[in-house]
Amino acid sequence: MNRSIHLLLAAAAFAAERHRRQRRKDAEATPYINHPLEVARLLAEVGRVRDPEVLAAALLHDVIEDTRTTRRVLARRFGARVAGLVVEVTDDKSLRKKVRKRLQIEHAHCLSRAAALIKIADKTANLQDIRRRPPKGWSAVRRREYFAHAAAVVEASPVKRHPLLTRFRRVATRRRTAGRRRAVSSRLA
Repeated sequence: MNRSIHLLLAAAAFAAERHRRQRRKDAEATPYINHPLEVARLLAEVGRVRDPEVLAAALLHDVIEDTRTTRRVLARRFGARVAGLVVEVTDDKSLRKKVRKRLQIEHAHCLSRAAALIKIADKTANLQDIRRRPPKGWSAVRRREYFAHAAAVVEASPVKRHPLLTRFRRVATRRRTAGRRRAVSSRLA
């Protein structure tokens, strides 16, 4: 089997196993693995990323943050570069959420180009999910705050021109525009 295909299949299987009991926050509680798969798909299809290590890191991007997986385990199974990319996009869950969100923005400009593309694809996938299947119990205000935070992270990244950035902006703008349209039409009614 081609080494690149093997790496991607192994990363997908590993991510599926590590996230097997996790669910997204939407009302349907969709399987969490759908998220890393969408991040990798966005990178490959929209971003035209062909580097199998970057795509593998996209599949694995939440395993350190959301499971008991360590950098050492990832490095041993997938190589130092994949593990390093995952670490670059991983939040320190020992910190309060407010601090983590601030640090995401502050550190975005320091990301390598590959990690920044993973982060942009991650934020894009999250915005798409919030628009299609909002997290259960999230108010319109909370959704708008997430959109604003995601935009701050993405705009602070070192990537200034890329098809993924264009997609992110389109998804982010469409959401805000649709929300404004609803607010205006409800005021006119």
